[in-house]
Amino acid sequence: MQAQPGTEQGKATIRTASMRDDGAGAKIDSTLTPIKPAEFGYEQARHLLWRAGFGGTPQQIQTLATWGPEKSVDYLLDFDKVPAEGGALDKFSNDIMRPPSEEERRAYNEARRSGNEDRLAELRRMRQQREGEDRRQMAEIQKWWLKRMIETGRPLEEKLTLFWHGHFATNYRTIEDSYHMLLQNELFRREAAGSFERLLRGIIRDPAMIAYLDNNDSRKGRPNENLAREIMELFALGIGNYTEQDIKEGARALTGYTFRDDAFYLDERNHDTGMKRILGASGNMNGDEFVDAILARAECSQFVARKLYHFFVEEIPTPERAPMNQLKPHQRGLISEMARGLASGRYELRPVLRRLFLARSFYHPRIMNQQIKSPVQLVVGAVRSLNAPVRDLGILNDALDLMGQNLFMPPSVKGWDGGRSWVNTSTMFVRQNIMAFLLTGKKPQGYDSTADTMRFDPMPLLGELAKASPGSERDPAAVADYLLRLTVGVSPQAGRDAMATFLKKANGRLTTDSVTGMLLLCTSMPEYQLC
Repeated sequence: MQAQPGTEQGKATIRTASMRDDGAGAKIDSTLTPIKPAEFGYEQARHLLWRAGFGGTPQQIQTLATWGPEKSVDYLLDFDKVPAEGGALDKFSNDIMRPPSEEERRAYNEARRSGNEDRLAELRRMRQQREGEDRRQMAEIQKWWLKRMIETGRPLEEKLTLFWHGHFATNYRTIEDSYHMLLQNELFRREAAGSFERLLRGIIRDPAMIAYLDNNDSRKGRPNENLAREIMELFALGIGNYTEQDIKEGARALTGYTFRDDAFYLDERNHDTGMKRILGASGNMNGDEFVDAILARAECSQFVARKLYHFFVEEIPTPERAPMNQLKPHQRGLISEMARGLASGRYELRPVLRRLFLARSFYHPRIMNQQIKSPVQLVVGAVRSLNAPVRDLGILNDALDLMGQNLFMPPSVKGWDGGRSWVNTSTMFVRQNIMAFLLTGKKPQGYDSTADTMRFDPMPLLGELAKASPGSERDPAAVADYLLRLTVGVSPQAGRDAMATFLKKANGRLTTDSVTGMLLLCTSMPEYQLC
């Protein structure tokens, strides 16, 4: 019997699947040697679309397989050539959490001086109303970004924006300014595959990050160390590659880095202009020179390369748990090559990502179909690869929260742990339910109102099968194998057996309902949690 997600047996199957050696023990190349065109087919195109985006339809997979590796990678990576969706800054209000006006300040101060409790209570109510309105706007921004990831013609741009959101993690609940979170999101999108150097310079000027790590309270003589510490520990260097004195001096370099309303502001009066020594560099250092000192360290390029590898290639332990010399040979080799590319290319990301996505090792059987999908990857990927109706963005957003990835609200400055932390009994239950919702409109209790008006039609998915082998789209066994290959990347015997049993009950008829049922079976398999 097929192990079901949400059970201990199902979780064990996922653990086994994520550790299986499909390459029959074949060694993974430790260099970024390019894959040959003859080695790039359906499976490799599917893998590229999932890792450098959110999956692809059968037609998209076949298109990339026909194009070959170089044209496919360039198309995904050079997303600036694809028409962009409209920006979001003009879609949402920047005035909800604006600073109080002079008149409002005078009214508040006068009420305090006179002890007018009724007026103070009224001003507090007005503030609370704005906070409630801002929370509602944040929910709309969450849905806006989810919709953008689903609909974008630039999937790698949004995948990288999601990566940087987890890397430079900032939580809305701490800063309580939805527009500042949106500004940060636009920074990540602007430099998605651009420059880590510009990202780092941007983040020390980002109002959301400044507020999140209390740098707006950092003053000459009283520096706050939070931002300097997290830049070194979590954003650019990693534990063990700096000293406590470096943090103290870095914090001095960032004094006066604050914001006014929605824009960065350098408060010269509160900036420490004294001599500092950071990571071996010295002088009257400001925030940019603090960043320069970090970027000059070899540990920085290695740290960033390691994070990119973890996100796009395979899960590896954190540097504290496994220093470089404790990683597997192919991991050390690939990360080192990526790090050298970053350092020699002034931290430009696109050339390094291009080499990674073209590398033969990226397509090794022990790399493909091994990464546990994040909740966003699961939901967005299901809609994009199966052409499932979105139905209700609010329900999808709530499901992301239940599965542990609430957009704009990572659990801490470390971001989401990812990997196997995504999978437990409760999240697997939600994962299976959200797939049933997308494909049928069914909810844990009843059906969504869109179940009849937005019916999922799976038959167009069979178009590529009909094109490749006319008549096969009417062959239940061929359709079952085709859908397994599309959804789970492999055709496991247990999957084929489950499909055969289902089709027998459906009298072997291929209808909209029976093909939808086959897809429900596929998406309930433990292997579907992997990409």
